[in-house]
Amino acid sequence: MPDKTSTEERSIPTNLRLLFLLEELAKVGVPITPTTANEVLRLPKPTIHRLFHTLEEEGFLQRDIDGRSYAPGQRLRRLAASVLSTSRIRMVRQTVLTKLAEEVGETCNIAMPERHSMVYLDRVETKWPLRIQLPVGTEVPFHCTASGKMYLSSLKPRLFAKYLGIATLEAQTDHTITDPAALRAEVEAIRDRGFSTDNEEFMEGMVAVAVPLLDPQGRLMSTLSIHAPMQRVDLSALQAHLPTLQAAAIELAELVMD
Repeated sequence: MPDKTSTEERSIPTNLRLLFLLEELAKVGVPITPTTANEVLRLPKPTIHRLFHTLEEEGFLQRDIDGRSYAPGQRLRRLAASVLSTSRIRMVRQTVLTKLAEEVGETCNIAMPERHSMVYLDRVETKWPLRIQLPVGTEVPFHCTASGKMYLSSLKPRLFAKYLGIATLEAQTDHTITDPAALRAEVEAIRDRGFSTDNEEFMEGMVAVAVPLLDPQGRLMSTLSIHAPMQRVDLSALQAHLPTLQAAAIELAELVMD
């Protein structure tokens, strides 16, 4: 089998160039410029720019805030979500989520970051008749949800600062953090402790706890969270389930890598 890492020593077949470019983008994990990508791919300069242009036109890439670098576009993010939802993976993932929901007694969710929000990829409902309905496909804000704040804590400081500079921190409840300095402090605390919470910040009467699902490079792929109505449990009661939640997150992350 040819060595796919030694692109300097061979030419990349035309029909593989787009795939190799997307693979490089995924490896880096941050917005990337054509010049940076070409330090690895070593394609003719007009070719690398043509590939980026094609992927942007078709919605697989989109320009980042600086206007020079590119990040995954909606079609590529949807493709990634579809890959994670293939029947074999989803069956086993549902088994892990069901076991977790039974152990903690509350609804469990997996959410992925989209461009402007977190999107629920999968969930298992609690068996209690009193539950909060947030079905698969629901989009929720970054700044006031456990999953969203977990994602914000994974951003490099420069990118998080840009987010704070342009985001509208809209109040969803009286408990929503709407002050950029307060959100910065909250995210820094999440980064230090490794989990995030939602104490009625997104929805009155709902509390949640989230942990990251990490790839082999330690980058956040998605989040795993549990949420519940306060009529049944409070935030401290949910946090008592953190060891179980973190163990399930490791198991789910390993599933994707298998």
